Amino acid sequence: MQTAVSECNPSRHSPHLMRANNSSGLISRFVSTTGVILALGIGCAQAGPCTADIEKIEKVLNEPNSPFGPTARQSVGAQLGRQPTPASMARAEQKARSHYEAALKRAQALDNQNNPACKKAVKKLKALAGM
Repeated sequence: MQTAVSECNPSRHSPHLMRANNSSGLISRFVSTTGVILALGIGCAQAGPCTADIEKIEKVLNEPNSPFGPTARQSVGAQLGRQPTPASMARAEQKARSHYEAALKRAQALDNQNNPACKKAVKKLKALAGM
């Protein structure tokens, strides 16, 4: 009777067998986790037709002391020789920034869809950035 109990009691088994069972579970978890990470990474690694251009524009704009930035057309008041006020400058800068951000989102969306129309959106983005 005692032999039957000792065969069912895992504490009586060889420590090597216990380690083998635990390590196979760890290996299977590691393999499945690695598979999921690789599958997600492959999906994220695909670049659209304009990814490099968009990244280049953003890099240039984010450089310190960059001569480029969101721009807008000159107002009629400026053409008449009127000096801008701080408030009108702030409004113009905000308007230019919002137009640039909208164009950037559009270019990124088209690029993520692998839509060749992103090239036109990148061209507009460059114009808004003064490039």
